[in-house]
Amino acid sequence: MNNFFVILAAGKSKRFNKKMAKQFYNYKNKEIIDHSIDKSLDSRLFKKIVVVSNNLNHFKKKKYPKIVKIIKGGKERSDSSLNALKYIKQFKPKNVFIHDAARPNFSIKLLEDIIKNLKKNKAVVPIINSKDSIKYKIKNHIFNLNRNNAILTQTPQAFRFKDLFNLAINQKQKINDEATLFINTNHKIKFIRGENKNNKITYLEDINTSKTYFGIGFDLHRLIKNKKLYLGGLKIPFHSGLKGHSDGDVILHAIIDAILGATRKKDIGTYFPNTKKFKNVRSPKMLKPILDNLNKFNFFINNLDINLICEQPKVSKYRDKIINSISNLMGLNKDLINLKGKTVEKLGLIGKEKAIACEVIISITKYD
Repeated sequence: MNNFFVILAAGKSKRFNKKMAKQFYNYKNKEIIDHSIDKSLDSRLFKKIVVVSNNLNHFKKKKYPKIVKIIKGGKERSDSSLNALKYIKQFKPKNVFIHDAARPNFSIKLLEDIIKNLKKNKAVVPIINSKDSIKYKIKNHIFNLNRNNAILTQTPQAFRFKDLFNLAINQKQKINDEATLFINTNHKIKFIRGENKNNKITYLEDINTSKTYFGIGFDLHRLIKNKKLYLGGLKIPFHSGLKGHSDGDVILHAIIDAILGATRKKDIGTYFPNTKKFKNVRSPKMLKPILDNLNKFNFFINNLDINLICEQPKVSKYRDKIINSISNLMGLNKDLINLKGKTVEKLGLIGKEKAIACEVIISITKYD
């Protein structure tokens, strides 16, 4: 294993519109640059990982394994790349990967595919096709290009070290990537299929700025004779129903409170008080305006986890039907709904089959 991984992170990120360089911006719970460092470490494919930066002080507070080395960058991207090549030359590397820190979403599988293709090639570069129509301007003339013939190059790009070093040391002009060195000198490149998710972060809006929230809901009602039992909007054949100002559906009530909790909108009693207006109201009618409000403000439900706490009826007997009912009422894929049955070992009102309770945890995401 004589492969070296170089991460270029010396840019100033002027187009990112942030006071900090984008490589240090928090993305998916870690700095953008740490995604590349962690993946290259996890792959176990590299003898050394070299990070090139112009902010060495930023890394002093970090603790990386010994195989991670932070070195000083240059003025231009090509200068930083050459600095890295000069540094690793002392280790007599066979192969070197050059990667832009602004691409945190590549996969370890892509690294493995590149390694595989590098066995019989001196340069391997991942590419994708453009999803957009492409125009090319020469002076005042606009030309249409065939996008099927246009390719977008990605990083990491991998090379036999000696070949890349010899080209880079003699390069005098500014280049955007190492593949350019090979193209300009008519050296062969093996292009392989890249990954659509391996996008380069250039502007702040390139980062998904969605936020995820969680809510907890709980409800409990006594069981009484001569009343219909509703659970999750479904009528359940049972000798008793749930006492309440409405139909007493503990599942839907807990879901409503979970949604309100996640969106920080107080509780179910705020919107449906014990007044004549809501006497004996069906819980699906209570749920609908809560869901409408959720959609209005661009919230998306990720999943529902439901605990129905009772001795009887047995949840396993009605689980699928209740989930289907909730799915239909909420317009939510049933695969995102989990329903568990819990007992209380004959303790208390629930244990004596005099009450049923429900607790719900919901995860929702807000999209800007």
